[in-house]
Amino acid sequence: MPHQTAQALPSICGNTREIDSIMGQDVHVYPTNLHLEKIKAGFACALHMHQPTIPVNGRLISNLQYMFENPNQGDNHNASVFAWCYSRMGDFIPELVEAGKNPRIMLDYSGNLLWGLQEMGRFDILDKLKNITCNPQYSPYVEWLGTMWSHAVVPSTPIPDIKLHIRAWQHQFASIFGLEALNRVRGFSPPEMHLPNHPDTLYEYIKALKECGYRWLLVQEHSIERLDGSPLPQSDKYIPNRLQAYNSQGEKISITVLIKTQGSDTKLVAQNQPYHEAKGREQQKIGSLTVPSLVSQIADGENGGVMMNEYPRDFLPLWDQIKENGIYHSGVVGINGTEYLELLEANGVDSENYPICQAVQQYKIWQKVPPQTATRQLVEAAIQELKATDHQFHVEGASWTNNLSWVQGYENVLEPMNQLSALFHQKYDPLVAANLPLPPDYQEALLYNLLVQTSCFRYWGQGTWTDYARELYQRGKAFC
Repeated sequence: MPHQTAQALPSICGNTREIDSIMGQDVHVYPTNLHLEKIKAGFACALHMHQPTIPVNGRLISNLQYMFENPNQGDNHNASVFAWCYSRMGDFIPELVEAGKNPRIMLDYSGNLLWGLQEMGRFDILDKLKNITCNPQYSPYVEWLGTMWSHAVVPSTPIPDIKLHIRAWQHQFASIFGLEALNRVRGFSPPEMHLPNHPDTLYEYIKALKECGYRWLLVQEHSIERLDGSPLPQSDKYIPNRLQAYNSQGEKISITVLIKTQGSDTKLVAQNQPYHEAKGREQQKIGSLTVPSLVSQIADGENGGVMMNEYPRDFLPLWDQIKENGIYHSGVVGINGTEYLELLEANGVDSENYPICQAVQQYKIWQKVPPQTATRQLVEAAIQELKATDHQFHVEGASWTNNLSWVQGYENVLEPMNQLSALFHQKYDPLVAANLPLPPDYQEALLYNLLVQTSCFRYWGQGTWTDYARELYQRGKAFC
């Protein structure tokens, strides 16, 4: 039996029944003071925050803690600014609301980051976030988005672990903010905006999202296509779409998606470009109904000078400008994703009438193997043929870091990652399937399995970060 660490483990499992019960409720979760018929366009902005967990001197600590403890390395001197970025919406939202403004923001914090803030004792940050999340005076203006617990990119995550990440994040969030707050988390923000396009991975991803209670997914425009392989028409990027997926056995599933347009994400959000873009949009048709357009965007909330400096400088005056014009004077408002979708539904819009899209490159697969006749062998043969004959074809997915493959060149990380996942499931899945009590080491084994899959260990290439992954792998292997 491996030596148990002295530190507390994160809340990543053990409350599944209660979480599934509340997330299975099909009810409207957001109060709103907006009226759809008065809006010509809205803008929905999300801030993505993440700090990986790293092994240091026998303990697991947040990279943010490491930055504070080693200020002379790299850009670690920014640690205090990063910490402020994680808390500042807890100041901005109350200030704006109490001044009679109507702000909106969506927040995407990785599970590692939330756990790291707990481990660091940064309850100053967490208490500010609790205030805007749980206080009904402020919570209607703030929407949390779910994500993968340790910022794992979905296409290279072992399929059985996708749902484990999704549920682990829900556990982490509920342990801090409560089940009532979790009930309002209905949109999902994938790390690196990465959408898998392998038929089986995408199908299982959407299935896991829906089983965990998510109603919509944020995707990037270049990661999807029409069913005939063509890009989305410009106007369709500003209304909800329905992402359709077949697996290699011809089973079909779908989920609503909101589309993040391409561009330099941090500059767009920091300089309020989505608001200015929305001013140029008009209402559109979904079926026979007219609805507002929606400009959706996401950016790192702490990374880079524009988010550290320009964003806080420009965020507060934006809502002053909207307030001075009157909320509906220009017909442009801030609106969060679930709020927008619930307003559409309340006004008679049926999600079955959303335009249909699929993951990019899937047209090429289904052209060779129609879903109705698909088998795993036929789909795999089609994929291999396309890889051999079409240099533009890929099934790793389409990331917003589009110049990087998350698979090629990282075999030294992926192979141990897949090995640890296989060992984990070999040991624990029979117990789960038999509904038997899980052993005390399950939580720690799960933790290491999820941590090895953190994207940072590959995003930064070879060296220290992949060394971290190897150490986590060795620790996790001791439990399996």
